[in-house]
Formats: sequence, C-alpha cells, structure tokens
Amino acid sequence: MTVILDRTTALPAPHGGRLVGCLVSAGERAALAAEAARFPAVALDGLGLADLECLAVGAFSPLTGFLGARDHAAVVEQGRLADGTVWTLPVVLAVDREVLRGAPDRLVLTGLGRTILAVLDVEEVYQPDPVAEAVRVFGTADAAHPGVAATLSRPGPLVAGPVHVLGLPTTPPSLGPRLTPAEVRSEAAARGWRTMAGFQTRNPVHRAHEYLHKVALELVDGLLLHPLVGRTKDDDVPADLRMACYRALIERYYPSGRVLLSAFPAAMRYAGPREAVFHALVRKNYGCTHFIVGRDHAGVGGHYGAYAAQEAFDAYNSGELGITPLKFEHAFWCRRCEGMATTRTCPHPPGDRVALSGTAVRGLLTRGELPPREFSRPEIARLLATGYQEGGGGPR
Repeated sequence: MTVILDRTTALPAPHGGRLVGCLVSAGERAALAAEAARFPAVALDGLGLADLECLAVGAFSPLTGFLGARDHAAVVEQGRLADGTVWTLPVVLAVDREVLRGAPDRLVLTGLGRTILAVLDVEEVYQPDPVAEAVRVFGTADAAHPGVAATLSRPGPLVAGPVHVLGLPTTPPSLGPRLTPAEVRSEAAARGWRTMAGFQTRNPVHRAHEYLHKVALELVDGLLLHPLVGRTKDDDVPADLRMACYRALIERYYPSGRVLLSAFPAAMRYAGPREAVFHALVRKNYGCTHFIVGRDHAGVGGHYGAYAAQEAFDAYNSGELGITPLKFEHAFWCRRCEGMATTRTCPHPPGDRVALSGTAVRGLLTRGELPPREFSRPEIARLLATGYQEGGGGPR
C-alpha cells in the first residue's frame, strides 16, 4: 500500500481521508516480479484490468484491494463498507476454481501477453449468491442487463486481499492524457482552482453535454472532463473516437485554462443510481467539489427511472459524501427558443425540441448521415461519421 500525499488544501479530502495507491516502489518491483513467477496466474479481463488500474493510482481510495466477504455483503446490502463508509459498488475479483487448487496464499495478476501486473495476497476466498447480488446492486436479475450478465457469468469464487501493483496496463496514445488523482489535484491547484466539477461520460459529447458543462462553469472554477475509457458495451462508441471529439470541442468552444481533459480508466457497470454515487465518490478522489448528474446517469435499457440517479443522492447527507451533486434535467435544442434549454427554462412543446437517443445517433452515423447541427457541433458530427465509416476502433 502506498499513501499518496495530497499537498492541496482547497480541494476536498479524498474519500476516507487520504489517497491510497497500490503501486509498489521501484526498489520492491524487481524482487516481487522475480518471486511472482512461482504463483498461480490469473489473466484479468477488461473489468479486472480497469479495477486494478483504479486501485493502483488511488482512484478507488480507500480500497487497497478486492473486497472481502464482510465488506462485500455490506456494500451489496447497504451501499457501504463494513465500517460504514459509503461505497456503493462491489469491487471484486472472481477466479477459476482450478487456479485456486492447493489454496495458494498469493496470486499473480496478468494483462495482455501474460505481462505480470500485480501480486494479490489471498486473504479470503468466498462465494456469494450472484443472483441476490444482482438484484440488490442492479435492481434486476434480467441477464439482458450487462452488469447482471457479468455478475452471473463469473468464473468462480471471489478472492479478496490487497494488491501490490508492479505496473499499469498499457494504453494506446490515442486515449490521450490519463492523469492520476494526485496529478489532477496538482494541476487544479496550479491553476488556482478551489472548486472543480467532474463530468462522467461514456458517450460522444454533444450540445446537451456542452450546455451542462457551461452552466457548471458559471458556478465553479474548473471542469474535469473525465470520459470513461474502460470496458463498455459493444455498441458504445469506441473510446479513442470519443476522445478525439472531446479534444476538438475543447479547442474551439471552451475557455482556455478552465477545462481539464483526462481519461478515466474505470469500466462501466451500468448500475444506474448506485453507479452515479460511485462515480461521484471516485471524482472526489480526483479533487472534485461538485459532480454533474444528468438524466439516466449510468443507466441502460430503461431499467432505471429518468432521474433515479439524482434521487439516489438524497439518501446521504453532504458530510458523508463530501461532494455536491449538480442535478440537471434533460437538455435539448428548442427551435422556437433558438438555443439550448430544459423544461425549467423552455415553455414550448416537445415537437419544438431536437433531442436524439444514442441509438438514433449511432443509426445515422452507421448510414453515413450526420446528426443535425442542433444536436451536435458539425465538426464533431463529421469526426464521428468518419470514425464510423472507417470502422471506429479502440477499446470499449
């Protein structure tokens, strides 16, 4: 375990009081790598790789590894760790029983090409009920839900214990900057930001997003545009294409020095309200004082109410979350207002509004058509259309 010192005082304390990373020191790395050759190996999937990186850099503070049975049960049932700390999603590692034959006290975690990434101290092996977990965490046992499907298809029991990370998974340069929580905090402090709003997205940015960003920038010093680049659904827009769109938009339409773009290495779980709170807590670790929560945050397939994610924050007092949600209604372009609006500011009927679903936009792009300029900036639409015609590419 590495305690990462936070030298900024204006930004909020990390969740649990301090940033806790799991990267080992350079001096320990060679010895641990040599020792790791004799441990059974676990090849991490996309979710495991994303979780390991978040643990390594302190994004999942106060966690130091994968959850044990007591913490897992408390998170599933109450949305808190066993000590009462708010934590709404289980961070776990499932391991094939064959790997656990012989009850090893350590496992080596590997990435692409069997690269050794980390060593896990096996403190506990346990088998919770995946159906009961799915119902509590996702609100459904429907295997069509991607988070439920992942939970039900786990290859074996869960293994708990701290991780000692030797190195991070390799990532393509097209994903751009990938700042750690400590680095984001340092950059925000250097810019003189005392307040910072985080924005989570797995979708290409469009005018509704831009509208939310700029309303938030009227309230805070800076914006952390923090697109998720870990595993998403197969039909989501590839991460490298999304990042290209964010860069183009910031260059042309955002005030210089007030927006920080950095890739967020986590994977999507599509847990709706629970994931919204989780995303806010993690952004507090990055130094955010506020977190933008829009319509159907982290939702999928109509499983959650349009504003259920916003309502989830009402179950906590501000002191235990330590971050302020900025709750926005669905934004759209109104033809009669001739600008972006929400139902709070626009009196006109739905027929005057331009708002497209992600499915509709993907359909247009697949056919080589551009979304209307009222929905997306033309240059962003062209980037997306070109990317789709060329086959996209990049991690999901």
